Amino acid sequence: MAENKDFFVHESSYVDDNVTIGEGTKIWHFCHIQPGSQIGRKCSLGQNVNVANNVKIGNFVKIQNNVSVYEGVELEDYVFCGPSMVFTNILNPRSEFPQRGAEFYIKTLVKKSASLGANSTIVCGTTIGKYAFVAAGAVVTRDVPDYALVLGTPARVAGWMCACGTRLDLDNSSTSTGEAACSKCHRKYQKNGLELIEVK
Repeated sequence: MAENKDFFVHESSYVDDNVTIGEGTKIWHFCHIQPGSQIGRKCSLGQNVNVANNVKIGNFVKIQNNVSVYEGVELEDYVFCGPSMVFTNILNPRSEFPQRGAEFYIKTLVKKSASLGANSTIVCGTTIGKYAFVAAGAVVTRDVPDYALVLGTPARVAGWMCACGTRLDLDNSSTSTGEAACSKCHRKYQKNGLELIEVK
């Protein structure tokens, strides 16, 4: 178990050797943190969270109950994982022909401040853009652009989100352009097709 004690681990949870856990992080009931994983500062892991071997989790990440973060998944700072959402790390699994080890795992990257809704599924090999919002129950099978709101099965772009989490008044078509300001925090954005950037 990690030697640094500036974090909290509930007595029902297991932290294996060769694990790094940042200051202020809280790991709640019935979790398992496996060898080689790195968890940043001030994260919160809810009940029954599994962090697999060699997973990297940034700072201020919130993982709700019943989530397994498998090897090959990386979460950047401020990512939110809703209850019972699912990651995968192999595209064509077979019980009869196991595929184990880093050479088989396909990387999934969740960028800064993205939110993954309850019961959503992230198929491996995808990148979720910064500040993107994956709706509850959505199944992500392709990359999600920065700031995009995606929903459905398979997930499709249905709108655009401000960094603060407010939906923007912008056309969601892949060819449209436009500008919008957040009605809540007043950040300004410029859209060009499936690219949205904040205007400073």
